[in-house]
Amino acid sequence: MAGSWGEWMMYEAYQAQTDLMWPLRTFTKAALPMLKDDTYGWNRWMPSRNLAAALEVFELSEVTHKRRPFAIDHVTVTGADAPVAVIEEATHVASFATLLHFKKVTDKPHPKVLIVAPMSGHFATLLRETVRTMLADHDVYITDWHNARDVPLSHGKFGLDEYTEHIIEFLDIMGPGSHLMAICQPCVSALAATALMSEDQHPATPTSLTLMAGPIDCRISPTSVNQLAVTKPIEWFEANLIGRVPMRYPGGGRRVYPGFVQLAAFMSMNKDRHVNSFKELYELLKKQEPEGMLKAEATRSFYEEYFAVADLPAEFYLETVKAVFQEYSLPKGELKYKDRLVRPSAIRRTALLTVEGERDDICAVGQTLAAHDLCTGLRDYLKTHYVQPGVGHYGVFSGRRWNNTIYPMVRESIYTAQASL
Repeated sequence: MAGSWGEWMMYEAYQAQTDLMWPLRTFTKAALPMLKDDTYGWNRWMPSRNLAAALEVFELSEVTHKRRPFAIDHVTVTGADAPVAVIEEATHVASFATLLHFKKVTDKPHPKVLIVAPMSGHFATLLRETVRTMLADHDVYITDWHNARDVPLSHGKFGLDEYTEHIIEFLDIMGPGSHLMAICQPCVSALAATALMSEDQHPATPTSLTLMAGPIDCRISPTSVNQLAVTKPIEWFEANLIGRVPMRYPGGGRRVYPGFVQLAAFMSMNKDRHVNSFKELYELLKKQEPEGMLKAEATRSFYEEYFAVADLPAEFYLETVKAVFQEYSLPKGELKYKDRLVRPSAIRRTALLTVEGERDDICAVGQTLAAHDLCTGLRDYLKTHYVQPGVGHYGVFSGRRWNNTIYPMVRESIYTAQASL
């Protein structure tokens, strides 16, 4: 339970500020329904509408720590006459993650795909659209990471090794013939897990591996995120960004990289854009025009997800910064898993697809492509790379171009590999 005073005070100061805001947020939640109630016509009175719009924007600005539901009840399956029901099933529950299965009520077989979500300050529900799209032609599972502040200290530590171990364990549970798809940060662990399983001739070695916008080699065209990681020693990150969970939570005393700190860092990178989004939302809510309200609802939905944050275990965060962003251990052939060297050259049968976004300011073009140079044991016909013009980081796995251009390529790669079984 030991720890520096600063570690305890970081989270306690945030918690104190949150507690102080509680009366105002409670008032907002109580006042909004009355201001929007049409019974007395208050929503037709401009001062009332202005106040309601301001309160809605204020309510949306709240940072929460609860995972929102995926809310995928039905999906349109390719070739089906009607939408198919979807049931969420917890196939396996570990201390730090749940292997979540989106089970479709259909007899039509589809390839099993494990989507590895980032553990980067948000919940796996950030990939809701990715999952919904993939369900049209695949049997989808996802790594539903738990909020570290809810994991008791008795469950032990969680570092980069444990992250990779979870991927291996989940693939083993899913069984042979499964496919692996990693988005952003987990691309390193996904490649490592595939290499380890290939070297061991594990029967559940993934049939295909899709890496999307991941930092395989951050030496290539370093972004501002990459540059920040090398401007300070790892001791600085530990001293300034690590806090301890307050004792009121199940994970009280656990060292974490708080989700609210990472959220602040992300928002500061695009501060003007976020400020303008909230200003625009206020104006749209005031006017209450049909088209504007549709746009307002889209903005509200985005920020409700964006402001739902999850704390990262300190070990995982610090080891990731050091190994991936400072020492470039994987591309330099120095990454180890439990003192065992990770050898991507051991991958010989897993088809590899890498996808990047032309305007990605988090993971630059070329960083994910680097996986091809590491997988020297793969024949060229098993390697595919694609750069999507005109999209940034999130456009690689969400939005119109993901649905219309990138997803069909992912589907083709998986089905081609599936046909080789």
